[in-house]
Amino acid sequence: MSVAPESSADPATPRAPEERAGPRGYVRTPSEGDGVLRWAGEHWVAGDRPLGRVATASDAEALRPLRGLRVEWPGESPVPLAPVLDLAAAGVPLFAAETPAWAREADSGLAALLAEWDGSRFAEGPSGIRSVADLRREEHSVRLRRHGLRARRTPGDQPPTVSVVMSSMRPHHLPGALAQIARQRHVRAEVVLGLHGVPGGRDHPDVRRAADGFALPLTMVEAGADRPFGELLHLAAGRAGGEYIAKWDDDDWYGPEHLADLLLAKEHSGADVVGVPPEFFYLEPLRATVRRIDYSGEVWSDYIAGGTILMDRAKYQESGGFSALSSAVDADLLKRIHAAGGRIYRTHGLGYMLRRSLAGDHTWRLSLAHFLRVAANQWRGFRPSMIMEAGPGTGQGALVSEVSRT
Repeated sequence: MSVAPESSADPATPRAPEERAGPRGYVRTPSEGDGVLRWAGEHWVAGDRPLGRVATASDAEALRPLRGLRVEWPGESPVPLAPVLDLAAAGVPLFAAETPAWAREADSGLAALLAEWDGSRFAEGPSGIRSVADLRREEHSVRLRRHGLRARRTPGDQPPTVSVVMSSMRPHHLPGALAQIARQRHVRAEVVLGLHGVPGGRDHPDVRRAADGFALPLTMVEAGADRPFGELLHLAAGRAGGEYIAKWDDDDWYGPEHLADLLLAKEHSGADVVGVPPEFFYLEPLRATVRRIDYSGEVWSDYIAGGTILMDRAKYQESGGFSALSSAVDADLLKRIHAAGGRIYRTHGLGYMLRRSLAGDHTWRLSLAHFLRVAANQWRGFRPSMIMEAGPGTGQGALVSEVSRT
């Protein structure tokens, strides 16, 4: 006599709750127009999709094709905001010209964000460039993600501690690099700086200038130029005391919520390692900015920009850390973690700009022509996304005088 297998649909078996809506799966270019998010008497309805007490990952996925959702508020009577905040956390582009007083009082930050974008203001973009309109939309989405994800945290919780690990053999970059770390928001940071063959070490004039007045905890370690780059990075990481380790490149540019965005990505994804795609590049010899969009954000991937790696300190130690290599140090670490079953998540790339000069100045060997070939957009001068918040006093060096935002 055969025995029938147990049914996986046994009604007595409790079902796992569906995943709450998050940014994973964000679609950069929408295929449909705007929809409406409205209160239907007992629940919210997004387009023609009724929402429950919270919005789920399935809800967010169904709404991805839309350019945005116009919020139609229900008069002056308060209703639950949780599903609205969930859609914000998912990065669904929400907007509303007016927000009733009760909603402004309940969440003034959300009300302000909804009024910043109207869903059609950049429908075509300058000269009809579709990707620029998509960029404006994604910038709005990133701000909503931050707000919605932070709303899930327990009020009063302290921000995590992050040890920023940076190795430099170019001390003239350090004043700008440390200034950018100093302006990071929503995080408690320390810096462990490896000086790689720097003449005079911590007494070098540029090193002293960078360290003077730097308000965050700063530890320096030194090694000669004959020591491999990865060896010094690992030595610096060994001095880290934070809950997380974040790699930082001395010659790149980072927005003021770069670390905070990585921590949010770590929270909502549960990944072992998080980072961002290499999307914006400043080609220094050409005095031009290029943007590539072939690497999407908010996805699982084994590839992230090396200068944006963030992971638990314990996970770093478990992985064996940076190898004593002279190049491809980041790629080696990610490859080993991925091979060991570690999960790597890539969040948005709008708060990071890579500097590319001549190939001999970097451990990579890609020509400037390569970046021109893969670019979706090209602009003259230093043209970061608005998420970078570039401007005077941001620690982004003399290039700030060139800023003409996209």
